[in-house]
Amino acid sequence: MPDDWLLLSEPDVGEVEQTLVQAALGQPRLSAGPMIEHFERQFAQWLGRRHAVAVSSGTLGAWLALRALGIGPGDEVIASPYGWHQVAHAVTLAGARVVFADINYWSGCLDPARAEPQITPRTRAILAGNVNGHPAAWPAWRELAVRHGLALIEDSTEALGSRLGGQLVGSFGDIAVFDFSQPSALCCGEGGMLVTDDDNLATELRYLRARSVRDRRSVSVGSRVPLQAGMSELSAALGAGQLARIDHILAARRAVEQHYHRQMQSFEGIKPPYIAPDVDEVHWMVYLVHLGKRFTASACEQIIEDMAAEFIEAALYCQPLHQQFHYLQQGWHRGQFPLVERIADRAIALPLHTRLAPDHVKFIVKTMKDSSVNVGAGAAIY
Repeated sequence: MPDDWLLLSEPDVGEVEQTLVQAALGQPRLSAGPMIEHFERQFAQWLGRRHAVAVSSGTLGAWLALRALGIGPGDEVIASPYGWHQVAHAVTLAGARVVFADINYWSGCLDPARAEPQITPRTRAILAGNVNGHPAAWPAWRELAVRHGLALIEDSTEALGSRLGGQLVGSFGDIAVFDFSQPSALCCGEGGMLVTDDDNLATELRYLRARSVRDRRSVSVGSRVPLQAGMSELSAALGAGQLARIDHILAARRAVEQHYHRQMQSFEGIKPPYIAPDVDEVHWMVYLVHLGKRFTASACEQIIEDMAAEFIEAALYCQPLHQQFHYLQQGWHRGQFPLVERIADRAIALPLHTRLAPDHVKFIVKTMKDSSVNVGAGAAIY
């Protein structure tokens, strides 16, 4: 794209990151080295968890989590069809069956009350996410998981820095999964992190993550075949630098959010940003606009095209998994999850990053308003 585009996301990279990357380049190891260990320690400390295991992506991290929990063919995992990173693909990669459930209309997160009827004797785990930064209903999820004897996996790939009940997201699951690709606030190109308080799980996750040098002559390693899913030293250096500056990055993104909120006050017929009463703070991954019911999918596509004509990158938030070909082949179909579809059909992601000035935000919102008038008036959907 040309340099004058207002992109959906741009990483906030400063001198700290550049210094650490240069330091990593000067070391004799570019994989499985000290920078990864440093990043893991710092991330676990920041989050308040015992263990952090760096991986190459959020999806592979979720796959490792499922394998470490012993979940595979013949098992079922409850998950949401709605989300940006679509970490639920990991269930299929593990050979298990993903079982979808509908969401909470306001938060966009998987709804415990709607998920419980989907639990069967084959259900082994719940994979619930903090959608676009908004924390899920974790006390309810924990109660449900304990009552049914299920593992609770927290998908925090879209949330970093949000808090519920005084705790950072990533604190609630038996295992929590983070992703550091764009548009994450902490961005190191590609990569992710698994966090847990369980010593045995952490040991298994590290074993499954990658084959080590000491395993080269092992005759037992094949009993649980490891992946090649580690993070590079360069990515870890970039991630560690981002983590050192995370408070500054989140504060700068929050200022951009406030500019959006002010400009959106005059945008009629949209669902306002929602924060549940027990949520302390939300750090959005992208700025999401929920258009009115009278906007069709084609109208939303037209708005995105109109914005692109003004060099603004926007996108539909997601194509729900139950409407994608692989899952259609399994018998899922449109119409099964009305709340997911009600939101997904009209949710447009707008740029959110620290390089956006107030005038940029004003221009983005004005362009979207003008386009919405051209394609048809909206109506409130709440």
